Amino acid sequence: MATFPSGHVSLVTGSSTGIGAAAAITLAERGSWVAVHYRANESAAERVVKQITTRGGRAFAVQADLVETGAAQSLVNAVLERCKRLDLLVNNAGSIINRHKLLEITDEFWQEVMETNLGSVIRATRAAAPAMMEQRSGAIVNVASVAARNGGSLGIIPYSSVKAAVLCMTKGLAKELIPYGIRVNAVNPGVIDTPFHERFTSPAQMEALVSGIPQGRSGKAPEIASVIAFLASEDASHVVGETIEVNGGMRMD
Repeated sequence: MATFPSGHVSLVTGSSTGIGAAAAITLAERGSWVAVHYRANESAAERVVKQITTRGGRAFAVQADLVETGAAQSLVNAVLERCKRLDLLVNNAGSIINRHKLLEITDEFWQEVMETNLGSVIRATRAAAPAMMEQRSGAIVNVASVAARNGGSLGIIPYSSVKAAVLCMTKGLAKELIPYGIRVNAVNPGVIDTPFHERFTSPAQMEALVSGIPQGRSGKAPEIASVIAFLASEDASHVVGETIEVNGGMRMD
């Protein structure tokens, strides 16, 4: 099991629930000091922090709306002020926001999905990169989606499109940042049993999605978190610009 050295610091965006929360907990269990980021759900973020600290880990909650200009930089600055360094950025924040078929997609909605799921990644990465470049070390893990590979289920064209862009961005960032010792990779979750699907997917839709998984079940958030921890660790020291699919066999490359 991959562990982190003393003093290792992680920032996980969108980590009050779901995959982000599981990632924060797993990283803390393996020795990292974790900044638990949230946009609006402070109580959920504090519950994640409490879960970590009661187990002997180190964590604190930080708020930012990553769509707002300057918010990502303020977020990273808050982490650096408290921890003095940053070793891992997990770009997990994002949302379908709503399901809309093609003729229902307004320019405003398209832009909202773009800023929430893609703009947040470039802003957070741009804010975090200088500290890592100065350290000559670091890791960035972008959380995308199997929808980036297969177009997603009905009504999420904007979301699947921007998640595909995240995968392309991962490769571009990896090329630019590896000379500074910063590894950039991505993880592609499939159908994962989290509040995300409780909000955006009906029971009938969920049943149909799970029926297409060769493994016969949906995934669990800790299963994604373990892959994130691997990509962030020295066990993946020669893994650069890659995307790991974690989907029970519903998509194989």
